[in-house]
Amino acid sequence: MQRAAFEVADIVRAATDAFFERKWLTWTHRKALAAILRCRTPALGGHLDRCAQCGHEAVSYNSCRNRHCPKCQANARDRWLEARGRDLLPVPYAHVVFTLPRSLAAVALQNKAEVFNLLFRSASETLLTVARDPQHLGAEIGFFAVLHTWNQQLLFHPHVHCVVPAGGLSPDHTRWVAAQRGFFLPVKALGRVFRGKFVEGIRALHDGGRLGCHGDIAALADKRVFAAFLRPLFRCDWVVYSKRPFRGAEHALRYLGCYTHRVAISNHRIVSVADGRVAFRWRDSAHKNKKRLLTLDADEFLRRFLLHVLPPGFVRIRYFGLFAHRRRAELVPLCFQLLHRFTPVRDSVASPEPRLWTCPHCGGPVLVIERLSSVRCLLRSPPTVAPAA
Repeated sequence: MQRAAFEVADIVRAATDAFFERKWLTWTHRKALAAILRCRTPALGGHLDRCAQCGHEAVSYNSCRNRHCPKCQANARDRWLEARGRDLLPVPYAHVVFTLPRSLAAVALQNKAEVFNLLFRSASETLLTVARDPQHLGAEIGFFAVLHTWNQQLLFHPHVHCVVPAGGLSPDHTRWVAAQRGFFLPVKALGRVFRGKFVEGIRALHDGGRLGCHGDIAALADKRVFAAFLRPLFRCDWVVYSKRPFRGAEHALRYLGCYTHRVAISNHRIVSVADGRVAFRWRDSAHKNKKRLLTLDADEFLRRFLLHVLPPGFVRIRYFGLFAHRRRAELVPLCFQLLHRFTPVRDSVASPEPRLWTCPHCGGPVLVIERLSSVRCLLRSPPTVAPAA
């Protein structure tokens, strides 16, 4: 892929000093910004590469590997897809999205770990409960879920993407129960069960003193005010989106790559960075996904970008049901057996290391011949040009 003309690192450099003095910036925010600034620069060291065919040499800088960096997610995604590819069942797959109402955004923003964990738990219990009901599927299903917290304009929009095989094991684990063609589970039933489980869970968090309410929502610390705040949530249906099941494990594998290791915005969506302003493309889903352009101040762009920095150690890809870690080794081979397919097995002989990059001149394999420290990389890198007065 061609290198992007502008990067998030350029926007960090364009931010004003007043932005970095804001009190709401935590060490997690600063750590993410510092990693993005240093990614693939001499500050992180690198390695000297040489083409095995033509002898061309070049210095490559190391990546920061921060999960919020737009430049560091492609390799992690490819490794994840390779590992999960052996668990994909030869059945249609469904895509279900659980979204929190906009009124809960402020509470979720101030209590990310608690609310996001509750969102995972409510969505997973909803899918497992409705699928287990004999009136719907009557089977035990498995799926994985990915947390996203943004929309196309980088505003805070917490939702969970669930990718589910359209079927499951019968309660006695003796047969595979397939979903109806072109249909998985009723979204109205999913929305109502999801609403009940989430509201019950967030009320328990508040009663247990595990929710912090500060600033504009400080009044919600009172139990009666919080109860009145939750009451209107039952007056409307919660949004649960279910895409029509698509066929084929290979199609599912390509589809998963769009959701697993995404960050809030990719560098290729940034159109310009100039005079403290940032312009980027976004997709307007309300008008047939028309491409539009949004321009923000650099400080506002970074404020929106940092809304999506996850709490330290938070796991944003989780597995449930048949694919849960403690059950996968037993139940996934059983699913393949009931579907009359053999479980893919890794070859006993170690496969050769994949070629990560090729020579830009002759296309030959590039080998690492020397590791370089950050000091040696700085000595090898070209001098920076001072800006004109």
